[in-house]
Amino acid sequence: MRILQGSSNPALTEKLVQTLGTDIVRRELMRFPDGELYIKMIDDVKGEDIVLVQSTYPDHNAVEFLLLSRTLKDMGARSVVGVIPYYGYARQDKVFKEGESFSARTMAKHLQMDLDHVICVNLHKEATLYEFDSVMSTVNVSVMEVIGSFLQGLGVDLVLSPDKGAMNYAREAAETAGCSFDHLEKTRMDGRTVIMTPKKLDVHGKVVGIVDDIIATGGTIQKAQETLREQGAREVYACCAHGLFTGGGRDRLVSALDGLYSSDTIENPTTAFSAAVPVAGRIREIMG
Repeated sequence: MRILQGSSNPALTEKLVQTLGTDIVRRELMRFPDGELYIKMIDDVKGEDIVLVQSTYPDHNAVEFLLLSRTLKDMGARSVVGVIPYYGYARQDKVFKEGESFSARTMAKHLQMDLDHVICVNLHKEATLYEFDSVMSTVNVSVMEVIGSFLQGLGVDLVLSPDKGAMNYAREAAETAGCSFDHLEKTRMDGRTVIMTPKKLDVHGKVVGIVDDIIATGGTIQKAQETLREQGAREVYACCAHGLFTGGGRDRLVSALDGLYSSDTIENPTTAFSAAVPVAGRIREIMG
């Protein structure tokens, strides 16, 4: 087994190589003057099991994933495990309005064409795995235990999710951190507007950690920390699997929180912990 590193997650790939004690498949990636991608495998992969690590966000990374996986099959790889640290288009996980694209499904149908196994990390909805219907196995790996260990080091007293739907994340992180958990009450009015309904929590004088799968604009976390500080929280931290941080969200949150942290599924200045250990565990299971 060897690992093929796409261009999206170099730090995570390096940690996977170290954790698994394996080697990198040497390849060449370059862009033509018109922006199109050129790929060449330098190493022979015929008859080998290859782990491809590549996110599908933004769009050019999805195209790179398709070209890399197809090239591996063209060169005779015995099997290809697709590790998708951040699954682009996962949030469009159903048709909300007539005429919309079911983007999560469409991506899965194309990504699976040259894969034998799929490993995702904290999918927005785990049901998206069912859209990969022509591969041998799929799994949704969680980094919430990793986040729990990190929050334990910060001395958190309480782990919260921003809404009831994400409370499993809070539970998982809190069990590792050795503290209690709860959730806030959130109503999303549209893609940009969030209303946080007051909910009396025992946070006075406590260190609180908010956990979620994705932080995009940061509006939800901003409202949550305001609510918690109004109720007397001493420190408020936020951790997520995927630090998307669109529209200046990171800068706003850094100034509002006592700490903002994310995993290496999307590498950025807030990256403080890695998805490598849970992902490596699943790879070992697949490879036997």
